[in-house]
Amino acid sequence: MGFTQLIGRDDLFSNFLYLHAGTIHAKSGIGHHFHHSIEEMFVILDGEAEFTVNGRTSTIKAPAVVPCKMGDSHAIYNATDKNLTWLNFAVSREKGKTDAFDLGDTRVGAAKDDVPTFVNGRLEKDKLRGSPSTFDGEGVLYRRIFGPQIFATDWNHVDHVVIQPGKKSISRKLDGIEEVYYVTKGTGSVQIGSDSGVIKMHDAFHGRIGETLLFSNEGNEDLELMVIGINPSKNKASALGKNPNVPAAMELQMEFEVESQHAKAFEDMYHSIYVPAMTVQEGYLSSKLLKIYPEETSKEIEAEQTSYNYQIMIVFDTEANRRKWVASKQHDIAWPAATALSKGYKWKGYDVVGDDNRH
Repeated sequence: MGFTQLIGRDDLFSNFLYLHAGTIHAKSGIGHHFHHSIEEMFVILDGEAEFTVNGRTSTIKAPAVVPCKMGDSHAIYNATDKNLTWLNFAVSREKGKTDAFDLGDTRVGAAKDDVPTFVNGRLEKDKLRGSPSTFDGEGVLYRRIFGPQIFATDWNHVDHVVIQPGKKSISRKLDGIEEVYYVTKGTGSVQIGSDSGVIKMHDAFHGRIGETLLFSNEGNEDLELMVIGINPSKNKASALGKNPNVPAAMELQMEFEVESQHAKAFEDMYHSIYVPAMTVQEGYLSSKLLKIYPEETSKEIEAEQTSYNYQIMIVFDTEANRRKWVASKQHDIAWPAATALSKGYKWKGYDVVGDDNRH
């Protein structure tokens, strides 16, 4: 077989590991093996192949997707006389980490079950329905093939999306998630920020946390996409309480003046953009969004009167790691999203020298 990497571990902020694409030649395949730190999904776009999961084999016809869950042995074999188009998506438990344990089993001539005993799905147009709030615009058909319950990693979903001919200005806002897209059929265009370009069959591209993608299909046939969603990693160990003689962490308090008409958008921005962008950072520990008391309550308790009505408090293990966050691409998305909704802002930094965190 032959394949190439289209998207790699450094292209996204999350624990997405790779998208490989290529050809499995006739009477060829990938032998039986395990992964204990990643999850894969084998995809065939044409022909048929023998898929094996945990030693049970079934023939599945394209276009098909088979998740290879973490710890499950898996293999694929093309028993036919024709080459087939193959994809492999992977998400790791830890950023950039992978492993493999080969069983030395080609699965050639393996006994087959008529009905697969493992999770599988197909890209079937007759099962598509009108898109809910996932894609904003007319002429979009959509189906979620797999949700987050299928996976043990931060893999969130596998979607099948069709944008019908003549449709444009279809938008997809990535709130708290990243996505990888593969064009299975048709042509169209996509715009991400200030970048735009034509997309066609077998192209792949991705969107990061907080970005908005605009799709157009001005052609005469459907633009068909397979969409992989990944949550930001939340596996962040706490550094608090390690050494009482040095600061346990640092905390930055950022104050914002947000007008009432932007209040809900500001709160939504914190949950959908700011927090997901920070959770993938080295040394990130926690954050809070604070909204000031109503004016009447503030006067009752004789609180300081201020026009700064929101605070975002973030905690990193060290100031050095907080500065890495400020220099990151994720910060380049999150910070403008916050300040665009604010009339004014300021901040103060603190060393954490005591903590009674009982959670």
